[in-house]
Amino acid sequence: MSEALILVAEDERDIRDLIVFTLQIADFKVVEVPNGEEAVKKALEVKPDLILMDVRMPKMTGFEACKALKQQEKTKDIPVIFLSAKGQEAEISTGLDLGAEEYFLKPFAPDELINRVNKILRKYGKL
Repeated sequence: MSEALILVAEDERDIRDLIVFTLQIADFKVVEVPNGEEAVKKALEVKPDLILMDVRMPKMTGFEACKALKQQEKTKDIPVIFLSAKGQEAEISTGLDLGAEEYFLKPFAPDELINRVNKILRKYGKL
């Protein structure tokens, strides 16, 4: 089993379940939360190796959560991958400007998600 811990922040239960299942099949440890506010709290608590985060969530958007995480000493270096059904150039640019490693569009192929996660974890020496 991989030692990498991935935090999944997604408000849509079916999509979150699919992401968690995909990551678990690939032998990752996974923690899941339903919104950005809980993502910030959980990231501070467990310090994951990577965060997969939806952009549009209740309580706190993925952008707001990423900004908050990048301002905290304990979480500023955790790589973030944004997940979104919207692929407008301005939104992608905003996500990357906030410090995200990647902006991944839904729907996605499970293999492609795992490939991108592995690529970023290798880049950060976590795999």
